[in-house]
Parts: sequence; C-alpha cells; structure tokens
Amino acid sequence: MSSSSAKATRRPILSHASRPLTVTIPAHNEAGDVVPTPIAGEYPLTLYVDRREIVTLMTLGAAPEALAIGWLRNQRLVDSLDDIASVQVDWETDAVAVTTRSGIKDADERLGSRTVTTGCGQGTVFGGLMDEIDTIRLPAERRLSQATLYALMEAVRHHESVYKQAGAVHGCALAAGEGDGCGILMFVEDVGRHNAVDAIAGRMWLEGLDGSDKIFYTTGRLTSEMVIKTAQMGIPFLVSRSGLTQMGWEIAQRIGLTMIGRAQGRHYLLFTGEERFTR
Repeated sequence: MSSSSAKATRRPILSHASRPLTVTIPAHNEAGDVVPTPIAGEYPLTLYVDRREIVTLMTLGAAPEALAIGWLRNQRLVDSLDDIASVQVDWETDAVAVTTRSGIKDADERLGSRTVTTGCGQGTVFGGLMDEIDTIRLPAERRLSQATLYALMEAVRHHESVYKQAGAVHGCALAAGEGDGCGILMFVEDVGRHNAVDAIAGRMWLEGLDGSDKIFYTTGRLTSEMVIKTAQMGIPFLVSRSGLTQMGWEIAQRIGLTMIGRAQGRHYLLFTGEERFTR
C-alpha cells in the first residue's frame, strides 16, 4: 500500500450533520407590522471523547465535526488527525462523540488544568497551553504586502455571510495571497469567534492544509487565545476588524506573529511583526 493510500485510510469516519444556519421568526417593526426575520441558530453541543464528557459548546451548527476536531487540536489534546478514529454528531441528543485510536495521553492531568478565557460565551483552555507558547515557531521568511491586505479586506466584505442576513455571529476566514490579490479558502461563522477558528483548524487538518503561507482573518477581538490558536495552526499573519488586548499583543511579539487590527476599508493598525509587512 502506498503512503498516500495509508494516510487516506487513517482519516476519521465523519457524520455530516450541519444544521440550518438561520431560522425565521415573526418580529414587529417600528410601525407594528409583522416582519418575517431570519435569526442565527444556536445549539448546545456536548463533546464526548471516548465516552468521557469534556465540554459543551454553543454553536451555530455549521461545521460541527470540524469544530470538534479543531477544538481538540487547539487544546492540544490530540497531536494529529491520525489520533482520531471517528467523529459522530447526534442533534437529537445535542452531542458529538469522538473516538480516538489510543486515548488522550495524560488525560486526567491535562483536563484538570483549565483556564476560563474572555471568549464569547467564555472559552476554556485545557492542558496548560500558556506553558507551550515558547515552543511555537512561525516561518520568519513570509511577507504580507499592503496590497494583499487590502485585497483580503475587500474579499471578506463581499463574502456572503449569515451576519449579513441575521447578525449575531462572528466570522473567521483562512486566506492565501495571490500576487497582490488574496483568495478566501475557508469562511466559517459561529456564535463565538473561538468556535469559528476551531472549525477552521479542524478543516485544515481534514484537508491537509499547511498554515505557513496563509492569512487568518477574524471579526472578533485579538485576545491571547486567538493569538495562540492562530500560531498553533502555523499561520504567521492575523488580521481583525476589531481591536486587541494587552496579553494578545505581548504574546504576538514573543512568537513573531504579524498582527493587524481595526482593519476596515483602507484603514488598519499594524500592532506587531512590522518586519514581515511591506507597503
């Protein structure tokens, strides 16, 4: 069997259980008229790993399998996609069951170390991720041009989204520069920005994508956890239309991540990584 065939057989068995992203409800406008109005979906999804309950995520339900995989990836609870045998979502029980091939190493110790973050709906970080910051290495040779940044912002502005229909969600995009242009490879929305980034992390594993030549865009603020997750995916550029926190800025400086915030229209602020940015 070839190495490529062997790799293909190691992909997890996945359900395909995305939910409708919006539902329509009656609302009354300022004149008292009934207006059918789309609103964002929101559902609890409890993650079980080898029958052990780990966490409940509130999600739009756009990419639940990728969300579960990406959450485990970004929490460093699994080391590779090969560790996962199956991911099965059941919306009748609002649960996703992940079966691993050999269990989570040091599960009690790693799951016992928990930090509640400032994420939408409160993110939770397991396994002492802050202790692993200095092990992250981003490619120093990569460059991002102002023209590519502007192209990314324009591409995001024109992208169809649940936010344009219903609001109440955050969006994240994985993009790649193409000369002075920029193409969006993935765009995921969820009720919390951390879910959106985790779903992209999961899809990157499933599609075998390397992050070293990619750009990550988020509509949410640039907190320490967003910086860490972007760096864990090996992505050297992080862009947001929102602002940043002090710890996010400090970590980005430590690991050499180029961080750009308040990016809307033709305006932006370059917070870190000036050596990788060209005008």
